[in-house]
Amino acid sequence: MRGKLPFPHWILKTPVQVYQIQLSEDQGPVEELIFSGLCCYDEKMRQKLDKERRLVTLSGKVIIQGDINPGKLIEGLVRIGGAERTIFSAARPQNPDGSVFSTELELM
Repeated sequence: MRGKLPFPHWILKTPVQVYQIQLSEDQGPVEELIFSGLCCYDEKMRQKLDKERRLVTLSGKVIIQGDINPGKLIEGLVRIGGAERTIFSAARPQNPDGSVFSTELELM
């Protein structure tokens, strides 16, 4: 039994846009839309330590079905309801068969 787990579609209620920020020599930072659709948004505030061992307050978490940017690191920003939030970290939990179940973004 190494298949895919069923994704709970009923939790996807919040419209979101995810932008990848790339630095170019000519124009400076360029925002590229990599996902626009529904997600599960949790506004629960958390505190976490960053790489330099400083305490960072996170403003929420976004869960999106599948892999929104296959094989690439996700760094950028998320627009939810008119507010922009910076992506602190991204995770991609996997199904038992090795495929990506969802993309989870922690927001600052």
